[in-house]
Formats: sequence, structure tokens, C-alpha cells
Amino acid sequence: TRITSLFGCKYPIILPGMSWISDPALVASVSNAGGVGILATGPLNAEETRNAIHEIRSQTDKPFGIGATLLMPGAKENAEVAIEEQVPIINVSLGKGDWIAERVHEYNGKVLATVTNAAHAQSAIDSGADALMLTGHEAAAHGGDVTSLVLVPSISKRFPEVPIVAAGGFADGRGLAAALTLGADAVAMGSRFAITKESALAHRMKEIISNPDSTESDTLYGSNFDGIPARVLKSDESLRLFTKPAPLPLVIYRAFNAARNMNIPLYKVIPGLITQWEKMYIIAQFGAATESIMKATVEGNHKEGVQFIGQSQGLIEDIPTVNELVQRIISEAMDASSQSYATFSGEDQPS
Repeated sequence: TRITSLFGCKYPIILPGMSWISDPALVASVSNAGGVGILATGPLNAEETRNAIHEIRSQTDKPFGIGATLLMPGAKENAEVAIEEQVPIINVSLGKGDWIAERVHEYNGKVLATVTNAAHAQSAIDSGADALMLTGHEAAAHGGDVTSLVLVPSISKRFPEVPIVAAGGFADGRGLAAALTLGADAVAMGSRFAITKESALAHRMKEIISNPDSTESDTLYGSNFDGIPARVLKSDESLRLFTKPAPLPLVIYRAFNAARNMNIPLYKVIPGLITQWEKMYIIAQFGAATESIMKATVEGNHKEGVQFIGQSQGLIEDIPTVNELVQRIISEAMDASSQSYATFSGEDQPS
């Protein structure tokens, strides 16, 4: 596809950057299996990002990327490190990445921009993005309000010259085949890769999500949790937190605690609270949510924590290795495509 050609990977399958999950081991595993792994840098400072890049390169010589959520503190510094290290792919989101694209293109790197609608897609293209990751409503964490079934063909028709990665609702080969038919050139499978043996996600959460009794309906979507519309695993704690936003003093207190725990100097946070209140309030809410996310993702505490997960959890029933998963997805996609071809060509289908 255009994505495999652009990124130099074997298969059109992407691991998106998921905080505390998309670490060097998982990134390298996905890249070694033929996809592209993207490192989550949200919890990392610049030095940690550099060390993580070096660790990935010690485990694979295949293409990989790093994520840069530009709205968040520390993202610019992490992106600077990635550029210095000439990381092949930088995945930008929640901000204008024109300065990143300009410098990345100097060493023939690529910029993948995460967007949720046509306006954001146009802005990303104008800023120099080489490809778009379209995050549909089904996705874990911060998906848009339009489902992938509509978002992918709509954006691919509007911007036919731009390669597209479809994200949100994809967890098997049938999803990959469907996404390619809809106009995408690859899929991102965050929830599916989170439930693999190499994933850093707490084993207890892997067990809960891969339980055959879990369904696509066991998620919640709303903006009260971290300030940005997000999808999480349904639990007593997430139901409580989604009911109404946390009080302002508590949000600021927990945000400062999160900044301290992530080694983000307070002098980088306080000026923004004063001069860019609306934007920084969102960041403060996001920071305040960090404690709950880590309890689930890192500690496996489903009772007190909150876990980002997509509706595709209804398709996840095992915990394979990354390579087993990728090979299975490709085989399923080939079978699904063959069956579709047989249907429309009038050829006999195997019974």
C-alpha cells in the first residue's frame, strides 16, 4: 500500500503510541513483525525519550516512530530529541506540526498526523504531514465523534492524494481488509496490540479485556474524565468519574502532582495556567487523570483505576505474541479479501 511504501514496512499495520504501553519492547516487536511501532513519549522527559529511541534501535533495524502530543508539556522537547536522533516517523497530534515536518523532511523522515475530522486533516496537510491517521469514534482514548465506517471513506475521498491510516475499531484481519476497501492504506490497532505478551499493560487488565464475556458495549465515552472526549473501559470507578467533572481545585492539585511525578518542572505549567487558561485547564484535567490511568495500566488495579480501551475489545479473546498476531491478521485479511472477490466476481466460494 502507499503506507508500506512511504514508511518502508512489510505490512500495513501500525502500533499507535499508548502511554505506559507502547514502550521500546513493544515498539520493536511490532516493527520486527513487519508493522510499524510508535513509541509513546507522553510519560517521558527528553532524556528518557532519547534513551528509549536508543533501546528501540538496539532491538530492531526496522522503521519505527515516536508520538508527539503537542498540546502537552514536554512534547516539544521530546520532538526535538526525535529530530536530533533522526527517527524515521514522527506522529503528531493536538497541535500544529509544521516546524516538525520541515526539519524531519531534511533527513527524509516522515510525519504522520493524527486527526478526527476534515478541518484538522486539511490543517495537517497544510503543515506538511505526509500521511494522516484518522481516529474514529470506536477508538480507545481520544477518538472523534464520527465512526471509522464514515470517517475513512469521507476523508480518503476528500484528500485522495494523501495516504491514510485508519484507527478505531480494528483488531483483526477482517478489519484490515475492510479498512483497505474503505480507502485506507493501513490500520492502527492500539487495543489489540495492548493485549499481547510483549505489551507492558498490566497482566490483570489483559485478562479482563480478553475475557470472552467482555463485549464491544463495555466502554464509556465522554469528556468529564480528562477534559478531552475519551473512551475507557467500563467500571464502577470510570462510571463515577464520567458522571461530572472533578472540582477545579482538585484538578489543579492532581495536575501538579502528575507533573512532579513525570519530572515536568512546575515553571512550565504555571505560566500557561495564567496566560492560556482554557487550553491549560484541559491539560490540567488530563494531568489529573494520570493517577487513575496509571493505577489500571501500570498496576492492574481495575477497581480504582481507569483503562483506555476501544470498542474493538469485543473482538479480543486471547493474549498472543506480537508476531503470532500480525501473521494471523494478514492471513485473515487475505481470506476476507478472497471471499469478497469471489462474491462480486461470481466465482464459487468454498463451503
